[in-house]
Amino acid sequence: MTLYLKNARYIDSETLKVRSTTLAVEPGPEGAIALINDIPNEDERQPEDRVMDCKNRFVTRSFGCGHHHIYSALCRGMPAPPVIPSNFPEVLQYVWWRVDKRLDRDMVEASALAAALQMARRGVTFCIDHHASPFAVEGSLETVARAFERVGIGHLLCHESSNRDGQDIAEKSLAEHDAYLSSGRHGLVGLHASFTVNDDLLAASVDLADKHETGIHIHVAEDAADENHCEATYNKRVAERLRDFGVLKSPKTILGHCVHFTDEERAIVAESPAWVVSNVESNQNNNVGLTGYGWLQNVMLGTDGMHNDMIRSAKAHHLVCTGTEGIGYDEVYRRFRNVHRYLSQFKGIGDGPNNLVILDYDSPTEITDDNFLGHFIFGLEAAHVNTVIAQGRVIVEDRRSTLVDEQEILAFAREQGFRLWNRLTED
Repeated sequence: MTLYLKNARYIDSETLKVRSTTLAVEPGPEGAIALINDIPNEDERQPEDRVMDCKNRFVTRSFGCGHHHIYSALCRGMPAPPVIPSNFPEVLQYVWWRVDKRLDRDMVEASALAAALQMARRGVTFCIDHHASPFAVEGSLETVARAFERVGIGHLLCHESSNRDGQDIAEKSLAEHDAYLSSGRHGLVGLHASFTVNDDLLAASVDLADKHETGIHIHVAEDAADENHCEATYNKRVAERLRDFGVLKSPKTILGHCVHFTDEERAIVAESPAWVVSNVESNQNNNVGLTGYGWLQNVMLGTDGMHNDMIRSAKAHHLVCTGTEGIGYDEVYRRFRNVHRYLSQFKGIGDGPNNLVILDYDSPTEITDDNFLGHFIFGLEAAHVNTVIAQGRVIVEDRRSTLVDEQEILAFAREQGFRLWNRLTED
């Protein structure tokens, strides 16, 4: 099936050139797009082909999230923790680890469906997720994958392996990765952070990633506590420990945050092929500190579970990094789009040019080849996303999902949210 988008103002996501055109969009994980002058006559088209009138709206490549925690979808309005955290380790102990320990299969599915729906409606067609459900490990990655696919979202998943809940759960997490990756799914091997991962688990995770020719996905130096623990326990900094265990050797490895690096650690990571993902809103929310990323080319943007809106993440990155490194609009946009560079390493993963958004952007000023970045930083919002195309298929049209019953998903999420909240109040 070919999807023809007529009367489109196409913004090339690489050159930023704007032109009025018609696009021919081919389906599938490796489908292409072409700018054409005329749509074939009806008798020359296939019965399943579709012509969509963009009505002079803007069309550009859709968005990707470089680091998410979709299980946070059920946490809006949840009960307050039993102790008000005073530092980041206490945020984990009294908030997030209390949540993830109480998740079961239904809650995992509900959170994945709800997050995927919200991403789709915001123009995000691909998500790199870091999942945690230590007492519902088996089958959790396939549950998330199928939920994403119901909504039409592409994915690169992992489970958060850690020693914090004991050796048995750490081994179950490794087994979940192995089963998921052995099934033919693309994915990563997830680890929480250096301070909850012992040497045996770190080594086993690197071996597993090597076995499946993939990378590690781990939080790194998000808070100073991670570095302090590493120095006290291993007499080295976190980046040094990861380098010594071979974590940094893969171009598929993702390091989340990297807020508290020394210059020496920055050099170690910059000299490796690994990627860093910035999550500045989460850093601000957790009061762990802020940093710049001007020392690195391989940097992309995520949400860290705060929300599902990558345009919002880009704007926040601009505001923070204007102060920490004096960033330009072009570099914000490059980092925003770097997720596609990263994902291009995975053949057939479905993040190709046939993932598009149609934007109902009613700007009071013109968009030109020269000023798109100013519109991107200061004008464009997720609210302007009208229609979303993923792998050549329309998954959102006129701001509504075409694949799932939105009210059914939200009702299921509310039901599972109440179950989670009740569990949080039991102790």
